[in-house]
Amino acid sequence: MAKIGLFDLEKHFAFYGAYHSNPVNVFIHMLFVWPILFTALVMLYFTPPLLNLSLPHSLILNYGFLFTVIYAGFYVCLDLKAGSVAGLLCFFCWVSGSFLAHHLGFSLAWKVVLAAQLFCWTGQFIGHGVFEKRAPALLDNLAQAFLMAPFFVLLEVIIRVA
Repeated sequence: MAKIGLFDLEKHFAFYGAYHSNPVNVFIHMLFVWPILFTALVMLYFTPPLLNLSLPHSLILNYGFLFTVIYAGFYVCLDLKAGSVAGLLCFFCWVSGSFLAHHLGFSLAWKVVLAAQLFCWTGQFIGHGVFEKRAPALLDNLAQAFLMAPFFVLLEVIIRVA
């Protein structure tokens, strides 16, 4: 049975590939995409709880958890094997990001996150401008840029290792 629209992995991968053909740019993305997701989850730690459940001391079912569930579930729907690995990485980022955010506190965490986000996004834009010589996908498709990028970076790693 063919996948429809949002869950069509081949369609998404073709779109991604059109923006990421230069090996240096691909490598830059492999370095910076997951840290962008991780640091976003660090900031989302400070959002209010959506459910008041008793979890280990720094895990809160908040927007960081919600985004993690959405990302992980979407990746599993795209591809069971690679999506399961990506989903586990998302949950690892949420748990470790929660512990880091709890340890740093908001007053330091936002500064660390800001520095990391600026550094990583600058690297991404340099990769596209200098090496790819093309605007990044986020200018054409925000969902592709934010939702799909971590999954495709993982697929790049799996393809290179396999």
